[in-house]
Amino acid sequence: MSFHFTVKQLEAQPLCAGAATHMMLYGGSRSGKTLLHVRNTVMRALKAPESRHLIARFRFSQVKTSICFDTFPRVMSQCFPNVSPAISKSDWYWKGPNKSEIWFAGLDDKQRTEKVLGNEYATLLLNECSQISWPTHEMLMTRLAQRVEQRIQGREPTLLRLRAFYDCNPTSKAHWTYRLFKQKVSPETKEALGNPANYAAFQMNPKDNMENLSPEYLATLAGLSARMRRRFEFGEFAEATPNALFDEADIDKWRVMDGVVPQLVRVVIAVDPSGSGDEDNADNDEIGIAVAGLGIDGVGYVLEDVSVKAGPATWGRVSTDAYDRHKADCVVGEVNFGGDMVRATIQTARPRTPFKKVTASRGKALRAEPFSSLYEQGKVRHVGLFPLLEDELCALTTTGYSGSGSPNRADAVIWALAELFPGIIAGPKVVKEKRERSLAGGAGWMG
Repeated sequence: MSFHFTVKQLEAQPLCAGAATHMMLYGGSRSGKTLLHVRNTVMRALKAPESRHLIARFRFSQVKTSICFDTFPRVMSQCFPNVSPAISKSDWYWKGPNKSEIWFAGLDDKQRTEKVLGNEYATLLLNECSQISWPTHEMLMTRLAQRVEQRIQGREPTLLRLRAFYDCNPTSKAHWTYRLFKQKVSPETKEALGNPANYAAFQMNPKDNMENLSPEYLATLAGLSARMRRRFEFGEFAEATPNALFDEADIDKWRVMDGVVPQLVRVVIAVDPSGSGDEDNADNDEIGIAVAGLGIDGVGYVLEDVSVKAGPATWGRVSTDAYDRHKADCVVGEVNFGGDMVRATIQTARPRTPFKKVTASRGKALRAEPFSSLYEQGKVRHVGLFPLLEDELCALTTTGYSGSGSPNRADAVIWALAELFPGIIAGPKVVKEKRERSLAGGAGWMG
């Protein structure tokens, strides 16, 4: 299958080859952004003998999965079929026929990243740059420095322009990508850039790549929550939520999409009841039911969100089914509403189920505060996508809940994490640190 540009890629290509050093393609999922940047990076490598180029992402496992094993071989087979696509699996780099190199790196691996940053590069491609912090971006830019000639047959050799390519599914307008490429201000000082023309951005969405996507995939995007559609279907930056406790970029960068988690030393089911009855509960809040486990690596993994709008007979069965399915250690339930009703409901659905009651002495946002730092540090990770749960988490702020209804899904997750991390205590320090780090869009080992 040979490569051909989509209409949007044709529109973006002049900007990628234009005067700006920094070029960001942003928009929805699977819109052809990364493929175009990878193709242009390979093209630059083939034009410049002995040149070096870097494709980096926050997590090395994701670089291997999404770039090395998917996008890069597709680009090579479709665009450069006569060039070997072989990648060294020991050092993770590709070597071209003209001795040019493309290195692949994850910024979560300190030892490997230090090795990679020992080189200078003519091209930097930051894949899913919304997951990379501003300090890490600044460090990477110091390595965009290789002076090398491009040699095109029939032309005099010329210097290859330095390029920094970026792609992302946009997050919030508080992120450095929006400030730098859209507002054209310094993410640190908020002052206007001295050279705004050096930063170009172009939007591409799945609808622009329909010829390469299945109708089922587009239907899946259309069925996501409003927040997820905004990001992955329409490719739009969200309005920044003041003092938000949870950042969707943090959740996304640590997400486990292949379902592989380490051995779990403890698994709990957490229930946040709303008090709805078995009938006429259409206007009641959902009963938050979450499954989370603690890995031998000390990381908490959110395994399932099985929240349901139903009465005790139903949610009791849903909770205990999850208990059996995950071979859980206990069920944790809030008993402020209904007292021992929660315990009775669980043990009616499944007699002798281990149950631990918890009592809410503070509001939902206050209970969530200490766990926002764990999310930011990657000590809590979601195994898969949980759109409705993540909507609620992202609406929790230091001043309360900014979403509609009650965040029972988020509260159930917080109860589960409190059981897995019993030493976590909220306090003013957490809020202060969160505000001080509000600029960062995801910290690698350098951030």
